[in-house]
Amino acid sequence: MKAITANRLLDGEVVFWREGRWVERFGEAQLFADDAAAEEAVAVGKGQPTVVVEPYAIDVTEAGAGVAPVSYRERLRALGPTNEPTHGKQAEGGAAIEALLAATGAARSTGRVDLIRRK
Repeated sequence: MKAITANRLLDGEVVFWREGRWVERFGEAQLFADDAAAEEAVAVGKGQPTVVVEPYAIDVTEAGAGVAPVSYRERLRALGPTNEPTHGKQAEGGAAIEALLAATGAARSTGRVDLIRRK
């Protein structure tokens, strides 16, 4: 499974693709079952150079009661600023945030490194 992410050009906010538009919450992201469909969405996103910066596909997997990016880096991006748990998207809570916090996985979305377990 894949999702599409980028940074919004206006303010640098991490955004996710959902049916032709960009949303701020990972829990709202559209999931793609195959690489071809994900790459089509990336191509559309790249056609919006005044909206987002360099969209790309990320691997996602089932995590607890939801889905989360496989990559630790992408989980951090989806949670928002991580300097303090009461800041950013993680402060809002909810099922999508709980799934992100409970997820474990590779340090790189390619899975070429040993798995990292979060405490």
